[in-house]
Order: sequence, then C-alpha cells, then structure tokens
Amino acid sequence: MKRDLRGSCGRDGGGGKGDDEGLSSMGASVKGKMWDDGPQQDGGMDELLAVLGYNVRSSDMVDVAQKLEQLEMVICSAQEDGISHLSSGTVHYNPSDLFGWVQSMLTELNPPSSAFASSSQQTPIDDPLLAPAESSTVTTIDFSSSRQPSQSQIYHDDSEYDLSAIPGVSVYRRPDQQVDGDGEKSSKRMKTASSSSSSSSQQVHGNGLASVAESTRPVVVVDSQETGVQLVHALMACAKAVQQDNMKLADALVKHIGVLAAAQAGAMRKVATYFAEALARRIYRIYPQDPLESSYSDILQMHFYEAYPYLKFAHFTANQAILEAFAGANSVHVIDFGLKQGMQWPALMQALALRPGGPPDFRLTGIGPPPLDNTDALQQVGLRLARLAETIGVKFEFRGFVANSLADLEPSMLQIRPPEVEAVAVNSVLELHRLLARPGAIEKVLSSIKAMRPKIVTVVEQEANHNGPVFLERFTEALHYYSNLFDSLEGCGVSPPSSQDLMMSEIYLGRQICNVVACEGAERVERHETLNQWRSRMGTAGFEPVHLGSNAFRQASMLLALFAGGDGYRVEENNGCLMLGWHTRPLIATSAWQINPPISTSTSSHSQR
Repeated sequence: MKRDLRGSCGRDGGGGKGDDEGLSSMGASVKGKMWDDGPQQDGGMDELLAVLGYNVRSSDMVDVAQKLEQLEMVICSAQEDGISHLSSGTVHYNPSDLFGWVQSMLTELNPPSSAFASSSQQTPIDDPLLAPAESSTVTTIDFSSSRQPSQSQIYHDDSEYDLSAIPGVSVYRRPDQQVDGDGEKSSKRMKTASSSSSSSSQQVHGNGLASVAESTRPVVVVDSQETGVQLVHALMACAKAVQQDNMKLADALVKHIGVLAAAQAGAMRKVATYFAEALARRIYRIYPQDPLESSYSDILQMHFYEAYPYLKFAHFTANQAILEAFAGANSVHVIDFGLKQGMQWPALMQALALRPGGPPDFRLTGIGPPPLDNTDALQQVGLRLARLAETIGVKFEFRGFVANSLADLEPSMLQIRPPEVEAVAVNSVLELHRLLARPGAIEKVLSSIKAMRPKIVTVVEQEANHNGPVFLERFTEALHYYSNLFDSLEGCGVSPPSSQDLMMSEIYLGRQICNVVACEGAERVERHETLNQWRSRMGTAGFEPVHLGSNAFRQASMLLALFAGGDGYRVEENNGCLMLGWHTRPLIATSAWQINPPISTSTSSHSQR
C-alpha cells in the first residue's frame, strides 16, 4: 500500500529517537519490519514512523494497514453518497496517534444512528499514549469568515507516495484531480466535523457586512510552527540517511517532506520545496542534463539583479574599488571574468565620464561561455556599451572572449599593455568558486591574473561554505544559507518586485540548491567558500588585500537604504572587505586585492645582516 505514511502531521515527541540513534539501523530491513507478523513487544513503537512523528505500535502495523485500506474505500464511496453528516459535531483526536485516528475516521464515515446525538466542542483526547498536557484539538474554519487562527495553515494531504509527492509538484493540482463547483479539490482529503448548532447561528463579519454562516467547509488545521520544526527535522534526517547510503529510509523521508511542506507557507515552504527536489534527484539519480545552462542562468540572474540588492551591492562596491584604483590613469582596461549582460559597466563608465580633467580611454574585455546558437551575445553587449560610451563622451574599445572555463585563458590572448601605458583591473563576480570543481583550475587562473599585472583585482563571492567533503555538513550549511536568502526575498522593502522577477529569482536560487545538494564531481560547480577561505587562497597565490574604505561603506549603506528601505538588510565591514547580509547573517562579500610588492634587494640584504 503506497499511502502507509499518510495522515496529518504529529507532534515532534514521537520522532526524536530517529534523529541520532535510529537512522543508521533502519537499512534494508525497514520495509520488511513494517509488515512483520512475528511476535513483538506490545509497547514497542515502529522506528520509521517514529522518525516521522507518528506513534504506532509495531504489533498494530498490519491492523493499521488494513484500516487504511478500508478508510480509502469508505471515503471514495462516501464522496459519491455525500459526507455532509460530518458537519454535525467536532472531532478531537491526536494526529500523532495514527491507529486511533484511522479508527476515528472509520467511525465518523460509518456512524451509528445516534452517533451524533450530542457533541462537545472542546473535548480533550482520551488517549493513554498522551500525557494530559499533550492533548490536542482540531479547529474548524468557516471560509466565509475573515478571521483565521494565527500561525496555522489549511492543510490538504493530497499526496501520492511517488515522485509527484515531491514539493514543487505536489503543491499543484494534478491533471487527474477534479475540481468541484466551489473550486475545491474533490480528491481524498482529511476532514473534521464541525458543530452545526454553533456555526449555523454564528454571525460572520467581513468587509463591514454581517451575514449568517449557513454552512461550513471544515478542514484540518495544522499548527505551522510545530509542522515547521518537523519539516526541518525530516530534511536533516533525510540528508543523514543519504550520507549513510540508506536509500530506503531516505525515500520514505523525502516523500513525507512533501506532505509537511504542503502545510507551510512563505519562505519555509519554498526552501523545503527546492531542497526536497534536490534530495529526490540525488536519491533517484535523476540529475539535470545541463544543471546550469549558461544563457538561461544569465536570464534568471538578470531578474535577480532587478529584484533584490545583492548583485547591485556587488557591482557598486567592486566599481568603487576599481574607480579609486584608476585615479590619475589616462588609459584603463577592465577584464571581466563574467560579462553576462554587462549590467555592471554603465555605472562605471558614467563615473569615469564625470572625472575631473576628462574621462580616460576605456577598454573592456568581456569573457563568457560559448553560445548554444549562432548568436554572438558578447558582441551584442559590447555594441550596447559602445553606444552608451558615445553618448557620454568616453573613448571605448571592446573585445569579447568565449571560453568554457576561465582556466582555458592565457594572459597573452588578452593583449595586455604595459602598466605604464594602461591601468588594468580584473573583476570577478560570483565566478571563481566554479573553478574549484576542476583540480588545479583556481591555481592556474590566479597565476594568470598575476601575469596580467593588474592594479587591482575585485572578487565578489557568496559568504557560505558549500565546498566541504562531508555531504551532511554541506547540506546543513546550504539549508541555513538559502533559508536566510529566501527569507530576505519575502521582506522585499519599500518597492516589492514584480511577480515575474520574484518567480525567476526563486528559480535562480533553486537551481543553485539543486546543484549543491544533488550533484557531485565536476558537475557540482556551485562550490561557494567563505571570505576567510578566499583570503587564504589569495594570500597563498601572492596577493594582499586592499581596504575598500569607509567611503564605499557609507555609499553602499545609502544605496541599500534607498533600495530596500533599510529594513532587514545589513552592510558590514570585515577587515577591509564589505559584506551584505540579512539581519545577522552575511550572505555576499566583496574583497579587493593587489599583487604583493616584490622584496627589494636592499631590504633582503639588510635582513640578512
């Protein structure tokens, strides 16, 4: 039976055992254990269901399975005959007691003649498995009322335990589901009975108008905070099972994550959706054929740039460092390791045009991946920038280079002129971490940068460690990082983004999550590292940091206040580098570097004395 884990989410008390002790012992024997008819202790709880928050005795498993089969048939037949009799009373049950809940539902769907003669609206659960303090009730909601319980979500458990149950699919109505006249799914749902005596006479106030609620459409209401805790525990337990190569347990958990995620809303639901999809791809080995196709990723990143301040902050802080390094130079050359749509450079060109004494000659070398079609995207960006340069009076020269990897470039290809002729800046925004997927690639690129003899190197990277060798640690770090990012998307400041920008931005981040969690080897290119790790790499390669300065900090803070209303986003200075974060969590970091000056002969001889 495929829906053996089905039901409303239970309390966390039933699943604590599985987090640390039970996962490693629930391997290939789990499924057989669930259906074992052999002798068991009456008090022993099934470990797999305990991980998921359901208290079911192992000795009751066969009976529960049979009753679930009966319940499915009864519900199907009851939908044809009508189940309006459930609205005559309020049902109280413990959602973690799966055996008791199934029996309660069967009783309600097949009531005796006097089953609903009397009812109590707030009757505690009489369950020997629960302490009195743990007794819970189910609330019914009248959809005609504008008031709903706080911190609760209307929960429809419509999942089928196959790939369609994974969030991102299960949250949408499947094609075979029929919709009734009220717009509600007519597929199988968990329902409660509501008190007809109270609801029929209740006065409902909405939009200043009073009316009598003639009927209610009761559904199960799940406390979203409690479900959210279970959701996080289920995600972590699933990642732990994947690391232990316990794919049977991971399969059961990832399906249940879809049920829990459906009860959430906002950022938590979206984050769980993408992490569940990534886990499912890893478990079932369904990898994206082209996980981060460049042209599509560029389009998504452009929407992310328009909607949120992270890339604007990156471009602004890098441009400020380049502008200060170019002070006094008559000819400047920027080498951009990821040109994309060229969104970073109009602001720098305008700043150069306003420089006292006139603008310098500006040469831009843009590097990008090979196009999938015959279009020359780099040259199209160069033409747009050339028209802008002509408008503002800046002498402009552009060259585009196509490369599968930055490690394929040689300094001789870029026609670098001597430092006394032009000042060179190398710019990398969210590009260097991709080199970590190829052994030796980052070392080769940093060596090539030194050979270019730039006056400054600007590096912008995610402030996260998604390049560790241990999958569970990488998963945990990614879950925290992207939870903060998605939370910041919800708090969008004074000018909320368009729905299209929001949706494309979420897809942009979701693709990163999928790559971090589902992929390995050379296919896992989203290998983010922290600022301290980049400090170590750059120092080993012969670079020293350049302080970005208090001026850049103040201007970045002003830009952020104008964009986001100053609510939630924070600019932080960290040993000469600038970070942008959400509340207390840094999410992106800008650093500037220059080549270590050579040790002079006189200094060396003096030190030897």
